[in-house]
Amino acid sequence: MIPKIGISETNLQKNTARLSIILADEMTLYVKTRKFHWNITGESFMELHKLFQQQYSELEAIIDEVAERINKLGERTIGTMHEFLQQTRIKEQPSQYPTQGTMLSELNTDHETLIAQLRMDIDLSQNESHDAGTADLLTKILQQHETIAWVLRRYLS
Repeated sequence: MIPKIGISETNLQKNTARLSIILADEMTLYVKTRKFHWNITGESFMELHKLFQQQYSELEAIIDEVAERINKLGERTIGTMHEFLQQTRIKEQPSQYPTQGTMLSELNTDHETLIAQLRMDIDLSQNESHDAGTADLLTKILQQHETIAWVLRRYLS
């Protein structure tokens, strides 16, 4: 059933397609952060182990919010790794177990990539699709990624 919420069917479809890409990005980054949590070694092991746990927990909450937004806009939510990997803009590094510094740098790059993409997605949601609800959600998510990236950059300084 198509929701009658003041957004055209075309714009609902555009926004849910955009949100599916964002969901794939968030899920891929979640898995990558989890992998780094499991495989961190070195002097700052426990500190970074806990930091990555905090970050993947935040990502898990974001994932749920994005998935629910897709449902609120009348679409089904993708949910397999195959679907996520087909749509994500985040790069994976299978069979690689980087050093602490490389882990921090990769995660920072990924969060900054999402921040830049989210800025464009917010603009499209607001100005092209006239969907203030999605734009507000994406603004909140952007702010969360900005905080995570800021923390990661502090480790890299």
